[in-house]
Amino acid sequence: MEAVDLGLWSVPLAVFAGAIRVSTPFLFVSLGECLTERSGRINLGLEGTLVFGAMSGYAVSYLTGSAWLGVLVAGLAGSLFGLLHALICNMPKVNDIALGIALMMLGTGLAFFLGKNYIQPQAPNLPAISLGSWSDLAPVRSALEINALFIIGLILVPSLIFFLNHTRWGLMLRTVGDSEDAARAIGFSVKGVRTFSTMAGGFLAGVGGSFLSLYYPGSWSEGLSSGQGITAVALVIFARWNPLYCFYASLLFGGAGALGPALQAVGITSGYYLFNAAPYILTLIIMIFSSSSTHRFAGAPGELSVTR
Repeated sequence: MEAVDLGLWSVPLAVFAGAIRVSTPFLFVSLGECLTERSGRINLGLEGTLVFGAMSGYAVSYLTGSAWLGVLVAGLAGSLFGLLHALICNMPKVNDIALGIALMMLGTGLAFFLGKNYIQPQAPNLPAISLGSWSDLAPVRSALEINALFIIGLILVPSLIFFLNHTRWGLMLRTVGDSEDAARAIGFSVKGVRTFSTMAGGFLAGVGGSFLSLYYPGSWSEGLSSGQGITAVALVIFARWNPLYCFYASLLFGGAGALGPALQAVGITSGYYLFNAAPYILTLIIMIFSSSSTHRFAGAPGELSVTR
């Protein structure tokens, strides 16, 4: 009844709540891919990493009774996929884009095969932080219910900005991403830096996957991801390889993903499937307007293959 009394005001509340929930996996995957791409390497396999992280995190949570242990294992599983991607890409004449697609299929296939026994059982979910307990309205309480992983992602944003701009490791990573020759002249290990950044990116993608299975929607199924991992690569380009802009873009994508269900909740069903496709339409529009045959991507690392 409370949702009915709010009328159309429930739509922005639902979009706000959805922006936070739906944006969380986008945020972790995009921050991870931002690190990887700033080193001059692109990883299209993060969709497989995301799905495998969701499955492994859910399985560990179910077997141990600890959702946070599931998050950790999901991140470690993502690091292993990142390590595999890095080791193969370090070989001569290996295309990182083609390899990423292969690892995306591998990660997704392994998750589907190993996760069949965990589709029905219910695992412990991650706790939520209720910031709306002061309100008697259910939509307000729901909109202000924030998962702890979103808070961690929020803290990661300034941490990564500081890391990239004010630490020696960040300088190494940016130098390797901008010019391999300059990095080698200084004495930096190009392969070592890219291996580290790809593993870190995989870890964050795995953690993002655990959010899907352990909080929202909070179960394991084979259709869990809906392409969020691969969409995050476009999101990083849109964010111009800036962690802060990755956060803003994640909220934008999250709000777009929540628009369809929010409108349906107030009885607006005309064009429902079109509204549900909003994140994918947004991705297409972003890629069209950010692409140019004559101008280099603004802020792009010089060694990134998509900018050449």
